[in-house]
Amino acid sequence: MRTFSNFNTGIALKQYRIGIFKEVFRKSIHLCSALVPTLLAFSYWPVMSLLCIVLLGYCTSEFVRLKGIEVPVVSKVTAIAARKRDENKFVLGPVTLVIGIICASLLWKQEAARIGVYALAFGDGFASLIGKLIGRVHIPFTNGKTAAGSLACFFAVFLSSFAVCHNCAIALLLAVIATVVEVVPMTDFDNIVIPILIGGMAQYLLF
Repeated sequence: MRTFSNFNTGIALKQYRIGIFKEVFRKSIHLCSALVPTLLAFSYWPVMSLLCIVLLGYCTSEFVRLKGIEVPVVSKVTAIAARKRDENKFVLGPVTLVIGIICASLLWKQEAARIGVYALAFGDGFASLIGKLIGRVHIPFTNGKTAAGSLACFFAVFLSSFAVCHNCAIALLLAVIATVVEVVPMTDFDNIVIPILIGGMAQYLLF
């Protein structure tokens, strides 16, 4: 009986470690999106064009993958980063991530768009990562969101917004809004909502 229990514990521990690895890997990609505003500041339209090409290429690779044809590198990265809910499905996260960045960059001024993208990269990124690693207190009706994750989102958005706008009151308000939005269960569509909404609020408050 004890051997069977130890076996189940070993399986659970292995699954937990795999889940943590996937989350760290996925959110490292998420965090890398924070580089996009800097790249856009140097060369706007070439970078925007590259983002569109990446989006189109990824969508194509996913459709091909679902037909059983592996695309080198892309399919492997997608398989590693995919959540359990995405198994044998079109992995939508990278699509909404790029769409959110493109829309915020097209709609808002450079500083406001930067704040919106940072809210996505750091706020949503750290919320998920910290929540997965140390989150213990779950927030009701949020599909598993945690208090630790929400606090991480708040501080990440506050610090990144303040670094751009140098206004404590505005950064605080944006952090509160981003934290409220992040806690709403929207699956992968928060990748679109957060940069557009926070970028729009930043533009309204700053300009």
